[in-house]
Amino acid sequence: MKKTEFALALVAASALSSQALASGSHAGGHDKVSVGEPGDKNKSTQTIRVTMKETDDGKMIFTPAIIKVRQGQTVHFAIKNAGELAHEFVLDDKATIQEHKVTMEKFPDMEHDDPNAIRLEPGKFGDIYWTFTNDGTFEFACLVPGHYDAGMHGPLDVVKK
Repeated sequence: MKKTEFALALVAASALSSQALASGSHAGGHDKVSVGEPGDKNKSTQTIRVTMKETDDGKMIFTPAIIKVRQGQTVHFAIKNAGELAHEFVLDDKATIQEHKVTMEKFPDMEHDDPNAIRLEPGKFGDIYWTFTNDGTFEFACLVPGHYDAGMHGPLDVVKK
C-alpha cells in the first residue's frame, strides 16, 4: 500500500509542477545562449531603442525591424511597449525561437523570466543588456501566441569583429 500511495503522490506532484510551469514563468537555462550572454550595463557601448506595437491593419511590429550589431559588443536594448496588448522581446537563434513559439502556443499564460527576454504590458518600459559573443544571423521576436505570425519578429545580424 505504501508504494501505491508514494506513486500517486509523485504523479500528483508532477502534474502540479507542470501546471505551475505552464501558467507561471519560464525561468532558467538562458544565461548563455547561441546569440551571446547577459551583458554588464556599465560596459554597454550602444543603446538600441526598440518599440513594440500593433498597427491599424492588424500587424504587430518592432521598430527597428532589423537589428545589426558587432560581435563582442554589449548593447543596451531600451524597450517600450507602445501598443495596446502585452508584448515580448526575445533574443535567440531562429530554431530556439521556433521551439519557444510552439511551447507558448501550448501554454499561452507562460511568461519568460530570462536575461534574453522581457515581457511588457502596454505603456511599460524595460531594459535588456546583452553581449553578443557569436557572429551570425539570429532573431528577435514576440512569442505571445499569434504575435509572431502577425509579423512580430525580425533578423538580428551580428557582424564578425
